[in-house]
Amino acid sequence: MTTYVITVPGTFVHGLPDASRADVERRLRPQDPQNTDLGETEELSLLSVDEDNRFSVRLEVEAADRRSAEAEAVQLVSGALLDSGLTADDAPLGPAAVTGIDSEF
Repeated sequence: MTTYVITVPGTFVHGLPDASRADVERRLRPQDPQNTDLGETEELSLLSVDEDNRFSVRLEVEAADRRSAEAEAVQLVSGALLDSGLTADDAPLGPAAVTGIDSEF
């Protein structure tokens, strides 16, 4: 298994109240990329939101390959958003991308 840092972009169509942001971050905290060497070095944040309500979620995911890691990251983000009361219409996601790979050889 390899540890990937995956970035999942999206947009909060109606903005993101502070309480909802805290809830989403709490749900995703176990996958915080700060736990990886890459996350510590790059000072990656779990959830970044810009002034246009576009966001990026960066997660640490263990998977056998890149495709599986990206799919798992999208599933984790979608689940956290839904559990926080945000539907796919409230926060549509873009395609996930590998930000880094933290493997031991």
